[in-house]
Amino acid sequence: MKTFHHLSHPLLRPYIARIWGWESLPGELIALPTLLPGTGAELYLHTGQPFMAGGSDSAYCGELFCLRRRCIALGEARNIGFIAIRFRIGMLVRFTDLPAPELLDGRLAVDALWGGAGARLLQRLAETGEQGQRLQLVEAFLLERLRDRSPDLLIEQALNLLYRKGASLTIERLAELSGLGRRQLEKRWLRATGVSPSEMRGLCRFHHTVRALMLNSGADPTDTALANGYYDQAHFSHDFRRRTGHPPLAYLQVARKRTHFYNTPDSATAMLVTPQHQRSPYVCINGRTRGCS
Repeated sequence: MKTFHHLSHPLLRPYIARIWGWESLPGELIALPTLLPGTGAELYLHTGQPFMAGGSDSAYCGELFCLRRRCIALGEARNIGFIAIRFRIGMLVRFTDLPAPELLDGRLAVDALWGGAGARLLQRLAETGEQGQRLQLVEAFLLERLRDRSPDLLIEQALNLLYRKGASLTIERLAELSGLGRRQLEKRWLRATGVSPSEMRGLCRFHHTVRALMLNSGADPTDTALANGYYDQAHFSHDFRRRTGHPPLAYLQVARKRTHFYNTPDSATAMLVTPQHQRSPYVCINGRTRGCS
């Protein structure tokens, strides 16, 4: 399987954590992962076979996952190819008019998010065979939809702070740092994100713990959970089972043998860079850096 990571346009970086993708080899059967609840949102623009979830016959050429309270199991598939856009916590609303609660816990097609403009993007991607050109189309589309003004800048800032320091930050302290009372914070937070601050704090803790355990198969689950804000092993086990339906060790034994969508930091990965960013683009394929024509 070929993978790539793209250095996005500077104006998009405050809102988009990464642009990346996969392309399976001819005939390769890939066991796709179970998508777990988390804090962000991911848009998949399929250049190959779309994901098929839970035995469903429905397929999308582009789909958004913004999971908070449910998991979605993706099945095995061949001819996988996609460009993925990972939105930073709280930043998806900068790109769509849909209110945050309507974005949660489903599979939203691109035309549901952006109407005819989204459908035209998919058509142009289908007609374009060169990866660099596809990435330029995606970036131009996102830049056209990026709002200059935040729906709630204070909550955006609070979300970023919680994501970075959630293990040591109480909701009372977060409200204090935001210059709001707790009830004010909770009301504005719920309207901006569709979940409460306490629920988002728990999602941050869960996301950071699972990501660390998936990227480092030798990491100790209890130590990792404690480092990310869980009180003890029982607290982590109960929370993990509540969110996924499985005990953590049993889940990790299976999940670590499959593919997953957790990415290493940008500094550890070579980047495919479009011409407006750098003259000589490179792509990281299976851990090796190659020139990209």
